[in-house]
Amino acid sequence: MVTSQAPAVRCQRVTKTYGAGATSVRALRGVDLEVGRGEMLMLVGPSGSGKTTLISILSGLLDRDEGECEVLGRDIRDMTEHERARFRGHSIGFVFQEFNLLPALTATENVAVPLLLERRSRKDAMQNAAQVLESVGLGERRSALPGQLSGGQQQRVAIARAVVHEPQLIVCDEPTSNLDHQTGHDMMAILRGIARRKDRSLIIVTHDTRILEFADRVARLDDGRIVGVGGTEGAEERL
Repeated sequence: MVTSQAPAVRCQRVTKTYGAGATSVRALRGVDLEVGRGEMLMLVGPSGSGKTTLISILSGLLDRDEGECEVLGRDIRDMTEHERARFRGHSIGFVFQEFNLLPALTATENVAVPLLLERRSRKDAMQNAAQVLESVGLGERRSALPGQLSGGQQQRVAIARAVVHEPQLIVCDEPTSNLDHQTGHDMMAILRGIARRKDRSLIIVTHDTRILEFADRVARLDDGRIVGVGGTEGAEERL
């Protein structure tokens, strides 16, 4: 359920071009998008449509060229690099397609990394990480290394790592593309439950039509523009 608070994300006329002159590529051509607090929005569209560029701008990893963009009430472009890093570390969680777990660390240690980067004590970080792993059904596997976990279990660890520091915005890049149907369905149920409990907002980039049913809204990006935003009914046919 979307709340009545100010949007978590508000973008207006956002543009981004890579390169210059004849070889330049216009990745975003005036994107308008709002994501409500507590909303799960799925961002779909063909490869090369600008999805990764857009979430990179929202996350402060790239600067936009023109337009306005506020994330959790702040304009990331106005921040110093240090402020951006702190903002991402505190307010944004990331779930990646390839999991990006550190192979030499246990599940608990992987989840604890964001808290350790915030200079929390190791004892506190490990206790919090163990609690979050329990919430995603991996309490009994907290001492396992990534290589000892299935793909679905590794993704659960990645989700736990993304939310352990209590971010208000979670950005997911193709979180189910490496998972079978049932495991992907389970992952989305976990993500939706996490969002609802804490009034977090989720932006999920996906080509996986199997998970569209979990979205509050689906935004379609094509050729650098948002060409439609709506409910999930008929979304699969629009892909």
